[in-house]
Amino acid sequence: MRLTLSILLVLCVLTSFAQGRKQKRAEDTQQGPTSLDPLPREERHLPKQARKRVESKGPTYNSEKEYYERVEAFAKTRRKNEKMLMSPQYSDPSYFGHKRPPKKRPPHKMKYCKECGIRH
Repeated sequence: MRLTLSILLVLCVLTSFAQGRKQKRAEDTQQGPTSLDPLPREERHLPKQARKRVESKGPTYNSEKEYYERVEAFAKTRRKNEKMLMSPQYSDPSYFGHKRPPKKRPPHKMKYCKECGIRH
């Protein structure tokens, strides 16, 4: 009986001591600057009239217009890229990725091409 009573008393004292230490640590961090937060935080209190209220009622006409402008710009770039891919540099296999078709040399004068890795 005495043993259980003394154990409960010790546990109560330890828990209250631990809670008291946590509160002191929290107060210390708020008072002075630390390496994590070198500047003290300044809280500004504005009157209710000066605060801006942002009411969101859903999408606006302006945001919808911007969306359609972005879609049109993307479609325009896609059409431009497709038109560029129709040029012989990209569509003709004899170009091998070059801007101009490589020269056709006789077999004993062929050179190794650094760009495509083929002798021509």
